[in-house]
Amino acid sequence: MSKFLLSMDAAQEAGDITRSRFVIKAYAYLSGALLAFAVLSLVLHYSGFGVQMMVLLGGSSVSWLVLLGCFMVVGWLASSVAEKAKSNAAQVSALGCYVLAWAIMFSPLFFLAAHTPGAILTAVFATLLLVGGLTWTAIGSKKDFSFLGGILRISGLVAIGAIVASVIFGFSLGIWFSALMIVFAGGCVLYDTSVILRYYPLDRPAGAALHLFASIALLLWYVLRFVIQFAGDD
Repeated sequence: MSKFLLSMDAAQEAGDITRSRFVIKAYAYLSGALLAFAVLSLVLHYSGFGVQMMVLLGGSSVSWLVLLGCFMVVGWLASSVAEKAKSNAAQVSALGCYVLAWAIMFSPLFFLAAHTPGAILTAVFATLLLVGGLTWTAIGSKKDFSFLGGILRISGLVAIGAIVASVIFGFSLGIWFSALMIVFAGGCVLYDTSVILRYYPLDRPAGAALHLFASIALLLWYVLRFVIQFAGDD
C-alpha cells in the first residue's frame, strides 16, 4: 500500500513539473508576443500607418464595424489554428498573425491617443498593473476561476450586440461602457490564466499564449479608450 501511495505521489509530482514547464513556455511566448506587438505598433505609428487607417475609415461607424468584423474573423482563424495545429511552428505562426492583426487594429487608436499627452504611457502602465494583480490573484489564491468561462461568453455576446447597435443606431457607448469592458477584459485575463495553470493542453504553449495575449490586448484597448475619454471630459 505504501509503495502504491509513493508511486501516486511521484506521478503527481511529475505532472506538476510538466505543467510548470508548460506554464514557463506559455509565458515565454506571451512575452515574445507582447514585445513583438510593441515593436510593430511603434513601426506602424511612426510610419504613418495609423493616419492612413483613419483616412481609410473616414470616421464612418460602418467602416469601424467592418474592421471589427474582419478582426474577429482573423482572431477566430488564429485561435482555431492554435488549438488544432499539431506542429509548434503552426501555433507560433498563428500567434504571430494574431499579434500583427492586433497591431493593425490598434494603429488608429494609438494615432488618436497620441493627441492626448501621456495617454499611451498611462494606459500601458495601468494595464501592466492590472495584469500583474490578476495574475497574482490567480496564482496566489490557488482558486480555480475557470467557472468564469460561461459568464464571459454571455457577457461578450452582449458587448458585441451593444457595439453593433451603437453603430446601427448612431449612439455613443460612452466612458461607462469602456469601464465595464475593462472589468470584462480583466475577467478574461483571470480566466485564461487559471486555465493555463490547470487545464490547457501541455503540447500547445503558443496557443495558450495567444488566448492570454488577446485578453491583455483587449484590456489595453479599453483602458486606453477610458483614459482618452476621461481626459476629454476634463
